[in-house]
Amino acid sequence: MNKLKLFIDNFLVYGIGGLISKLIPLIMISIITWLLPNTDYTGINDMSNTIIQFACAFAILGMYDAMYRLFFEKEDENYKMQVCSTALVFTLFTSVIVFVLMLIFKDIIAIFFLSDVQYANVVYLAAMGTLVSATNSIISAPTRMQNKRILYLSVNAIGPIISYSISIPLVLKGYYVIALPLSSVISGLTIEIAFKIINRKWFKIRLFNKKVLKQLLAIALPLFPNFIIYWIFNYCDKLMITNMIGIGAAGVYAIGSLLGHASQLIYMAFAGGWQFFAFSTMKEKNQVETNSKVFEYLGAISFVAVMFMCALSFPFFHLYKPIYLEGYIVTPYLFFAPLLQMLFQVAANQFLVIKKTWPNLFILLSGAILNIVLNYLLIPELGIEGASIASVIGYIVSDIICVIVLCRMKLMNISKRFIIAIMTTLVFMLMWRFFYSDNVVLGLISAAVFTVIIVILYLKELKHIAGLLKKKKSVVKD
Repeated sequence: MNKLKLFIDNFLVYGIGGLISKLIPLIMISIITWLLPNTDYTGINDMSNTIIQFACAFAILGMYDAMYRLFFEKEDENYKMQVCSTALVFTLFTSVIVFVLMLIFKDIIAIFFLSDVQYANVVYLAAMGTLVSATNSIISAPTRMQNKRILYLSVNAIGPIISYSISIPLVLKGYYVIALPLSSVISGLTIEIAFKIINRKWFKIRLFNKKVLKQLLAIALPLFPNFIIYWIFNYCDKLMITNMIGIGAAGVYAIGSLLGHASQLIYMAFAGGWQFFAFSTMKEKNQVETNSKVFEYLGAISFVAVMFMCALSFPFFHLYKPIYLEGYIVTPYLFFAPLLQMLFQVAANQFLVIKKTWPNLFILLSGAILNIVLNYLLIPELGIEGASIASVIGYIVSDIICVIVLCRMKLMNISKRFIIAIMTTLVFMLMWRFFYSDNVVLGLISAAVFTVIIVILYLKELKHIAGLLKKKKSVVKD
């Protein structure tokens, strides 16, 4: 019960906190779409983020997850400090190398990602963003690893406020190309400085340890290809849209992606509670059963959320400039994709627990290859919707393979009711897409009906969780 309570508490705190931090970009980007003259500038900003995410994979090299894993290996605080310090020194070194390489090859990067060498100045900002983002991921980690939830969320909530307070004046002055990328760098640097002050005790250069570095790299390097594959899943579609249709189409897709990635609220809630929960309970006897239940529960939550996003995507898009309206159709798919990634990480965590990370690579690779192939086939036929469908199918295939492998290794169990929940969601999405994708009323009614089916499947657990929350509320009052 304590384990369930731990996970639920973290899930709710990170979920509510994430809601606050995510609402700001959702509201502010709707304002910015009305200020920008066309969709090209939205696409440029989104591709700048795509460059940063790609470069960060090389700068971090899986060190964040390795650091998280070793932090819970021993209770010795000095060892934990060595882990944090060693991870930071290594990441700082690799980040500087990546930063310099991006400056050297800025023209090539601009042509490949932005389809035009005139946007080389955007690559300068992306290089700075990479340096900040990569090192900040390590510097902020101790706050999460100590489960200081409120502090972590409070500091990160400052980022969007700073970013849009800078970007909007720049847009109004006509700096359409650099407004959003520049404001992102400044806000990221501000947050990094704040976390450096908060976590200063965990990072001391003199505690760099070569032996610890070897332990970190033993875990990190096998994970590195996974992050490249995650990039393919999350960003390759945008790159292919830019090169196959145009930067303007990428801008429309970016807005669909932004609204679709509202599912990051669930993902943030999961990530905030999951890593601490997973590694702090990984040595318990019923760990397989616990992990399997978490997978199912998060799956059920994801299915319900996707249904309502399908119903609401069309009216939500009226917040944006009319030229973006066609992007509503990709939102449910892109909303679903991060949730499927979340489910994969829950399942694949079993490989990390037994310190065998290589299966993740081959399982994800199969889905990523399928994703790329489907992008080439579907984008010319279905446009931006084809790209979003390709992403979802790629993740679904990866999830299915991962679950089958783990079940055969007796590291995971899947119940029949979960399979019923999957089929229920599939039927709903097909009905929505072909019959009432732009009809809000029918969409909401259908989502409510199908949600009732899933609720009935997990009624016992819902009553149990409600009891825990009620008990906690009564304790707080006392």
